[in-house]
Parts: sequence; structure tokens; C-alpha cells
Amino acid sequence: MKRSATQHYEVVVAGAGPAGLHAARAAAQAGARVLVLDDNPLPGGQVWRQGPHHPPQKGLRAVQTALEAHPGVTVWSSARVVAPLPEGGLLVEAAEQGGIRVRYGQLILATGARERLLPFAGWTLPGVTGAGGLQALIKSGIPVRGERVVIAGSGPLLLAALATARAAGADVVAVVEQAPARAVARFAASLLATPAKLLQAAQLTRGFAATRYWTGSVVIEARGNGRVEAVTVRRGQRAVTLECDRVACGYGLVPNLTLAQALGCAVSERGAVAVDEAQRTSVDGVLAAGESTGVGGMELACIEGEIAGLMAGGAINNERDERNERVQRDLHGLRARRTRWQAFARRVETAFALGEAARTLPPADTLLCRCEDVTVGEVRAFADWRDAKLHTRCGMGACQGRICGTAASTYFGWQAAEPRPPFQPVRIGTLMAACEVDDAQIE
Repeated sequence: MKRSATQHYEVVVAGAGPAGLHAARAAAQAGARVLVLDDNPLPGGQVWRQGPHHPPQKGLRAVQTALEAHPGVTVWSSARVVAPLPEGGLLVEAAEQGGIRVRYGQLILATGARERLLPFAGWTLPGVTGAGGLQALIKSGIPVRGERVVIAGSGPLLLAALATARAAGADVVAVVEQAPARAVARFAASLLATPAKLLQAAQLTRGFAATRYWTGSVVIEARGNGRVEAVTVRRGQRAVTLECDRVACGYGLVPNLTLAQALGCAVSERGAVAVDEAQRTSVDGVLAAGESTGVGGMELACIEGEIAGLMAGGAINNERDERNERVQRDLHGLRARRTRWQAFARRVETAFALGEAARTLPPADTLLCRCEDVTVGEVRAFADWRDAKLHTRCGMGACQGRICGTAASTYFGWQAAEPRPPFQPVRIGTLMAACEVDDAQIE
């Protein structure tokens, strides 16, 4: 067999969003040798996504500068975990390194969340994306100046998408929120308890008065000849059609559990990675932080990441008593801040919980699984996800059920099957790297 070296790091962080970067910084400050893995070409995650016209934001610059000051920190961008390996190992495919094995002392999962996309008639037309997907496209350089855009779904992400689209020159025709007006009003009033979020909301909605903001409404159909040209919105008992060039429709976020489940980490009843007060999962040596432990926003993710990094660094270095006392003081303050932001996250969850209209099945001929062309009508004939997958190939395409599995869970309450590696299509050379023999194993 080909000889190859496994790379060893004291702390490996999966994900370079706010949680992952803060975790890496805290672990590095504890003296640990740290590797950060992220599948995007540049660090920052969705919140701090960079692009041609979107340079690094202030928060990202600060944490990157801190990481650059630590020679023991390595960042691999365009790198993704293909599979867990025995004895604290990961098989990784990286753009520059190719397929490589990594071994860790402590692993921090900061894998973030995915957008919940719920099918509607015409949702596969070009020009239809998620709300977060629209943000990503714009930040990646896709021009939208002068285009008419309808932003729909649920939650604060809609306002963030609105601000991004308007800043890029788009004409936002309407923001369509499924939550009822009273719930949105209560949430808006609750922002007084978090002045930072109140200021952020004011910034996102600057000039918002001239924009349609429809509550208690859902998109039911997109129409067009080769591309979306109009969208129909149900407002109570009425159906209203709006002409548009893009539809961005996303119903909040769901934790990304792929790697956590493959490692055997317990999942809470809320569908997030279960962690204790120290951000430790049910698997020894594995911690989790950020949206994978429950969707709560950037501030909460940063705090959880810092706690996880401190704990991982402490586990590696077995700090002296004097340092341990300082770490405990830091952790006490972080936990108090975490409690405040967890309360905010619960208010968001309550205000924007999906109502009956959003959970109503679309017409039977609507595609549920876009990869394998499986309709809602075909899937709903089965009792659970496993049977639907076996009989229709639903969830067996390129996205491996990440989109249709989430939709099926929302509509039917099904629990998706645990992921099996490889998690994405990979090069054969990467898979071969899992079987290579280290130099140290050759006698």
C-alpha cells in the first residue's frame, strides 16, 4: 500500500463560522495546536460570508487577526469531512491537500445550520432560492440590481435577506412572513430586552416603510416560462399574485447534524446536538457549539464557541491551578451571557414557529425530492422515511436528503435516517487515503 502520514492536531474545529472561529481562538490561547476545517473557500460562514463586493466584516477581521497571531493555528478552506475514522480520526478532502487523514485529541463541531426549504408548486424554476441562499448568491457576486424580488418564509433571516438584496440594488416587491401579526408584534416589543438586536433590526429595516410586509401569509406557487416570472401568495382566504424576477423562500434554519450523528452524538428532542453546560456532547472528546446545538444567532454562537474552545484547550493542556482559576472565572461570565442569548433564541423560536399554513402539503404533483424527481404524492403513500426512500429513491440524490428529508420531517414528522459516509461525492483518491498505511506502521 502507499505510505502516507496522518496529521495530528490537539484540537480540530469543524466549521469556520462565528462559533468555530471563536472556538479556535480560545483553544489556541490555551496553547493547543489547532486545525480549522471549512468547506467554503473563505472563512466566515454564512453570517460573515465574504465575496467580491463583501470584504471581511469587523467581527471576522478581529477573530482572524487573533488567530493569525498564534503560529499553532492552521486553517483549511475548501475542506470537508468525508467520514469519521476510528480512534479519533477524520477523513478529509481538501482542495490543496487532497484526501488526508486527521487525528484529533479534542474535536469541536461548529457545523452550523441549513435553511429549511419547503416545496411549493413551481419551486424548481430557475430564480427560486432560499432566503439565505439569496444572500449567499449576492455575496458571491451574482448581480441582482434592478430585479424584482419577493422574499418569503419565516424568521429574522427574511429581514437580513431584505437588507442584502436592497444594498445590492434589487427591488424588493414584498416580504412574506408566515407568522401571524400578533406574534411578530410581540417579538418586536421583546427586542427592548436586547438593545443590540434592537439596533440591528433598525439597521436592517431602514427605509422599510415603503415595502410590503405581509404577515400570516405563505407562497403557494411560482410561475414562469423557463424562469420565475410571478409568485402567488395566500393571505388568509385570498390569493394574491405578484410579478417578480426572483423568489427567495426559506422557513428558518435547522441544525446541521450530519457529522455529529455519524460520530454517535446524542440528539436532543429539539433536533439539535445535545450538549452539557461545558458544550460537551455525549461522545468523549467531542464538543459542539453554535447553530448545530440549536439555532440562536451569531452572539450565542460566538459565546458557545469560546466555551467549547476553553474546555478543549483545558482538556489538552491540563492547566495549572492558577490558570484553571482564571479559566473558571472566564467560563462563569460566558455562561451568564449564554443564558441571556438562549432566552432570546427561545423568543425567536416561539414567535416564528411554523403555523398550519406553512405545514400544509403542496399539491400531490409537486416535487419533494428534486434530485430524483419524486413527488409529494409518491412519498406520502409510505409510513416513514426509510420506506419512502426504498420505494422511490427519495433522498438518494446529490444532496443526500438534506433538503427533502427536512421537508418530509416538517410535513410528516418523520425522522431521517442517520447519515452514512461518504457524506458527499468525493474523489476515489480521497477514499483510498483512508486505507493508506502510515510510515510509522511500516517496519
